[in-house]
Amino acid sequence: MTDLDLRDAVASDIPVLHRLIESAYRGETSRAGWTTEADLLDGQRTDPEELADILADPDQAILTGWRAGVLVASVLIARREEGMGYFGMLSVEPTLQSSGLGRRMVSAAETALTTRFGARRVRIQVFPQRDTLIAWYNRLGYRDTAQTVPFPYDEPRLGSPLRDDLYFIVMEKAPG
Repeated sequence: MTDLDLRDAVASDIPVLHRLIESAYRGETSRAGWTTEADLLDGQRTDPEELADILADPDQAILTGWRAGVLVASVLIARREEGMGYFGMLSVEPTLQSSGLGRRMVSAAETALTTRFGARRVRIQVFPQRDTLIAWYNRLGYRDTAQTVPFPYDEPRLGSPLRDDLYFIVMEKAPG
């Protein structure tokens, strides 16, 4: 595996970052990987304005992974309540999925959440329909908390739901 250069996203990264996230989650290109949500949601996963809002918020960041100057992975990190961190929007170039990049980005997210935000616990949210993804997070030490979060059907930034039974399960672990 070639080296991965990790750094925080900056505003000038937004166009390429947006393309990566969309390709990992939506449309036919996302089906090249195993993390697609194309059977659950249509339309966009995010938009450049939301990415700009994230980058402007001191309690959030987007970590990016680059190879030879090409963006191949990213993950959103955020401070939540005291001692709690969150990561989401984990994106890996679909043709590079299953190469260890996702695992490296999760590890980078956990480290950043601990060092920057003092996280003693890290949470994620996953669609329960994503059995393979839940199993992957289980292998990384994440456990179902038995908490659920409703899917925001009224938030067009997250796409157009293709079914009416969407919600998230909350998974958590202590980093390290």
